[in-house]
Amino acid sequence: MSGETDLNKLLGSMQPVLSESEYVFASLQKDSPVSVTELAPLGTFYEKEGLTVIVSKTNADISGLAYEGVFQCITLNVHSSLDAVGLTAAVSTALTGQNISANVVAAYYHDHIFVPIAKASQALSCLQKLANDSK
Repeated sequence: MSGETDLNKLLGSMQPVLSESEYVFASLQKDSPVSVTELAPLGTFYEKEGLTVIVSKTNADISGLAYEGVFQCITLNVHSSLDAVGLTAAVSTALTGQNISANVVAAYYHDHIFVPIAKASQALSCLQKLANDSK
């Protein structure tokens, strides 16, 4: 099943949902004693500086990982194509207008936006308004 590419359809049907879980971003070096498996990461990405992991705050704290900032995840419940143009820009622009940072992860089926926990409810309202205004 291929994803949607039409920006107006994507925005109008994105159905943003806020997760109650708290997440952090951390970096693991090759010689890190922390087991990636034990962290149960939501996501990972290899960078030249180390392995970035997105993990629950609880697991990071238990493992003694250093991190900056705590985030909640807003999932856009629309199957967006990896070839879709403009969704990330539209979401980022809307959140920028509310002075909310957005760390976007484009997965195979959905886009996931990690926002600071203190502004998570505001971010959800902003994206719901964007969706409603696009219908």
